Amino acid sequence: VTPASTAWENPSVWEKPLVQRAAEQEELQRRFAVWAAEREQQRSAAKLPALCAEIREFLVENVSRTGGHLSSNLGTVELTVALHRVFDSPQDEFIWDVGHQCYTHKILTGRAGGFAALRQQGGLSGFPCPAESEHDIFVAGHGNTSISAAIGLAQAKRIRGEKGKVIAIVGDGAFTGGMTYEGMNNIRTL
Repeated sequence: VTPASTAWENPSVWEKPLVQRAAEQEELQRRFAVWAAEREQQRSAAKLPALCAEIREFLVENVSRTGGHLSSNLGTVELTVALHRVFDSPQDEFIWDVGHQCYTHKILTGRAGGFAALRQQGGLSGFPCPAESEHDIFVAGHGNTSISAAIGLAQAKRIRGEKGKVIAIVGDGAFTGGMTYEGMNNIRTL
């Protein structure tokens, strides 16, 4: 596995024949799918750094071809892997305050195969998209809305007697918006 940090410095990574790159992509997608399907108790913490390195390589290769939000996703790989290790999506629902940080979430929920058409017409959205997957509960871009949305979804789960948690993932300047603070003030109502 070529670490993403050196991929830019090593042009031979980009000079691989397309067929070889496609085969490597298929193998990575297969491994992501296997990892996502494993039960929480079977996931070895020792394997997580290698998984994160593979995800980074996958992101660099795919996003460099299609365009998209690379740095924000490279910055949330470990966070997203940890969230998927601890919580059980789709029963536990993730609300991304900055939707364009959800690429690792998409990979871990079985959508790695769609990255060749990321942000392309008919392809994967660059943001969470409920029409795309049951693992995406809320469309978000930059709205400072995740905490307030999570409160509403958690209240709905409680009223309906549904199991699961709602997790707001806040970052990338969200604390500059008043709705974040409004949401924080209203958390106590849960």
